[in-house]
Amino acid sequence: MQYTVQNDIHARLRFDKWLWAARFFKTRSLATDAVDKGRATLNGAAVKPARDVRVGDQVRIELDGLAWEIEVLGICEVRGPASIAQTLYQETPQSIAQRDAELARRKLFREPAATLHGRPTKRDRREIGRLNPKISGRSPRED
Repeated sequence: MQYTVQNDIHARLRFDKWLWAARFFKTRSLATDAVDKGRATLNGAAVKPARDVRVGDQVRIELDGLAWEIEVLGICEVRGPASIAQTLYQETPQSIAQRDAELARRKLFREPAATLHGRPTKRDRREIGRLNPKISGRSPRED
């Protein structure tokens, strides 16, 4: 398949489609949701998914607590391999430094609630009750 990357300043593409083609999101609907929720901004402003992206625009994407600040270098109509997608943008040096610092911080300090998912199970509630009898309403068991 032929992947043509347009680098001229008159090339344009929908914002959500560009995010999908640049492989920041697996599907266009995920890209659309991110733009609608303000997690992806264009030139410092929250825009609609149908807004046109042009070469030279500044894009900020926030995913999982990490932020990418990138400059658009090319436009591609279709989603191609990662090697093609990486030619569509260039990340700013400040963004790389901030992301590396955040990843290093995460490596050293884990969020206490990161392993919790949803409601506590029956076993979890019993453990909580053993640790804090006020929550369970029962007196702690003698071990």
